[in-house]
Amino acid sequence: MIRTPLRPLARILDARAKGENPDAIERENIRLRGEATRDRARARAEGRLLVMAALFLAGFVTVGTRMGMLAAVEPQEPQLASSGEAILAQRADILDRNGRVLATNLVTHALYAQPMMMVDPVGTADKLAGIFPDLDRDRLVRDFTGGRKFLWIKKKISPEQMQAVHDIGDPGLLFGPREMRLYPNGALAAHIMGGASFGREGVDSAEVIGVAGVEKAFDGWLRDPANAGAPLRLSIDLTVQAAMEEVLYGGMKLMDAKGATGILMEVATGEIVAMASLPDFDPNNRPAPLTKGDASDSPLFNRAVQGVYELGSTFKIFAVAQALEMGLVNPQTMIETKTPMYFGKHRIKDYRNYGPQLTVTDVIAKSSNVGTARIATMIGGEAQQDFLRRMGFFESTKVELAEAPTGRPLLPPRWGELVTLTVSYGHGMSASPLHLAAGYAMLANGGRRVTPTLIHGAAPTPGEQIIRPEVARQAVDMMRKVVTEGTASFGEVAGYQVAGKTGTAEKPKPGGGYWDERNINTFASVFPASDPKYVLIVSMDEAVDTSGSEPRRTAGWTAVPIAAEVVRRTAPLLGLRPVPEPADPEAITLVRN
Repeated sequence: MIRTPLRPLARILDARAKGENPDAIERENIRLRGEATRDRARARAEGRLLVMAALFLAGFVTVGTRMGMLAAVEPQEPQLASSGEAILAQRADILDRNGRVLATNLVTHALYAQPMMMVDPVGTADKLAGIFPDLDRDRLVRDFTGGRKFLWIKKKISPEQMQAVHDIGDPGLLFGPREMRLYPNGALAAHIMGGASFGREGVDSAEVIGVAGVEKAFDGWLRDPANAGAPLRLSIDLTVQAAMEEVLYGGMKLMDAKGATGILMEVATGEIVAMASLPDFDPNNRPAPLTKGDASDSPLFNRAVQGVYELGSTFKIFAVAQALEMGLVNPQTMIETKTPMYFGKHRIKDYRNYGPQLTVTDVIAKSSNVGTARIATMIGGEAQQDFLRRMGFFESTKVELAEAPTGRPLLPPRWGELVTLTVSYGHGMSASPLHLAAGYAMLANGGRRVTPTLIHGAAPTPGEQIIRPEVARQAVDMMRKVVTEGTASFGEVAGYQVAGKTGTAEKPKPGGGYWDERNINTFASVFPASDPKYVLIVSMDEAVDTSGSEPRRTAGWTAVPIAAEVVRRTAPLLGLRPVPEPADPEAITLVRN
């Protein structure tokens, strides 16, 4: 900007020449400069007023719009804002292999109190104690009349209880929405489900977390928003599971057993179709764990996975299968069975005297301890350990349960020659019924190791070929003889060709030695023997058959008939059609030509 001087020299000289007052020129320029400054200030002020008017207009429009929105929506109580991580309450459903619901979510409410807002604390405590008999009325009064500002009263309430609390009408009683875990089948498949509980909690939501079973094993997956609520589909069949549990429960009560276990598994894939452990519990109301005593006394104890037992003569078929694989024997090889057999100061004897010799097939059919021990001496301890290790008997099963790692087999500290003999007929080492199921599945599927799983449709990884298919076939044929001619005669189910092996093992005493009248009775079986599809393990804890003149505690009288009933009930549900076995031509009598 060019600044005009107040007394320009040319005009001053010209004014003096004309006799005019030069000061008038200065006063005129001062006036013009003041008017120009005033015009610029007015323009700036007008611009500022326009900007302020626009800002005020925008503010009024924003506030008016927000007020209109608040007036149009349903009123809500204000919630405390938190800078912490949001609580994820949604949890995916769990289904059986056919899509039936095993676990789902139910919308409910929690009840909490803000004592500072209560109108009648004592009267409210009286009424709450009437609605919830498990609450302590005196403690509620102390909490309501003390200095507490917040307390939980009930984590889950029913709609009827919620209405009853509403009817109290005290403003200090408030409700928080909840999404609780519901098991619509109650105790059915309880040990597989495990159970869930609340983790982090707020007044407007709670985190549902798994505490046992598949709920805990798949906790992260079930809560992962990336899965978009897709359900977890298990391998179990709810109908088959119900039938198995019903039969096991009836057999346990009939034989006054302390507990019972059942596992039904596909031999090709390792998928568990049914798995039960009794006694059980309702995961909707999961009991507290034991703090003292024997863990197996708790209904939470999963005998199928956590229970490691000496499984008795069910192990004999593994020794024979290994000897067949190594070419040491064939099914008709004669084995010395003179009883008793002495090893140093130790004596090995059979249940009865079977004579000086038996074929390998009859060693299994008649369940000869001496014959199996003789075969074990041919195999040797090192080879025996390697065989059992390859089958998975030296590690926990990989089944998808939180309890699986606790079911690690109990192995002898030193694997001497005596251990080699006793392990061959199921003593000296302990494993779980699920280990046994995997071992028998290997025999039934042509000699390939399988990994038990509770997930349906997962592509199984081909396992190691443990024995040749022809050896596996010979082992199944021998086990078929156990049912038709041996110790498991009560296991025959017409049309389903059951093959298996009994096992009766005395329970060890805590201080050493064995109980005389406390047994773990097991029947490990496959069916149908001509084309094995399923393996079934039934184990009874301290069962006794009292139908005869004397109590009978062997597996042939306890576990075998229960397993036969399980097959009879579940085989049709599995889609297996009964197939009559061809008659023995030598047993046919010609009555007319």
